[in-house]
Amino acid sequence: MNISIHVDAEISDTEIRISCNHLTPEIERVLATLRILDKQIMAKKEEETYLLEVARVIYIESVDRRTYVYTAEDVYESSLKLYELEAQLEEYGFFRASKSCLIQLKYIRSLKADLDRRIRVTLVNGEQVMVSRQYAEGLKKKLGVK
Repeated sequence: MNISIHVDAEISDTEIRISCNHLTPEIERVLATLRILDKQIMAKKEEETYLLEVARVIYIESVDRRTYVYTAEDVYESSLKLYELEAQLEEYGFFRASKSCLIQLKYIRSLKADLDRRIRVTLVNGEQVMVSRQYAEGLKKKLGVK
C-alpha cells in the first residue's frame, strides 16, 4: 500500500482519494473510520445540549423509554429512539446487541460465551453488555469470530 499526501495552500477543502483494483475489508475499515470522524449526534446532559462526536460513543442504551449515550467521560440522554440511532449509526461501526442496546464495535475489549448462546461483551471502559442470542451470530460475523 502506498500513501501519498499533497499539501497545497490553495486548496480550500480536504479531499481524500483512494485508488485500488478492488475494495478490500481493510479499505472498507479505513472508509468507515474516515466517515466517523465528521459524524456527530445531539444529546443532553443536565439541561444542556451537546454535539457528541460519534467516535467517542462507546454504547447506547434504552431504559424505561429513555435513550442514554455513554462515552468514556459521561452519560448523556438522546431524544431519539434506539432504532433511529441504529439507522443513523450502523455505517459507523455500531451494532445492535439486544432490543435495548447498541455497541460500537471498536470499543469491544473481549467476548465470552454465556448461557443460552448469548455473548457477554466487555467494553474498553469495563462495562459489560449482553448480546442476545438473536444478535450473537451477527456479531460473530462482523468480528470474524467463530
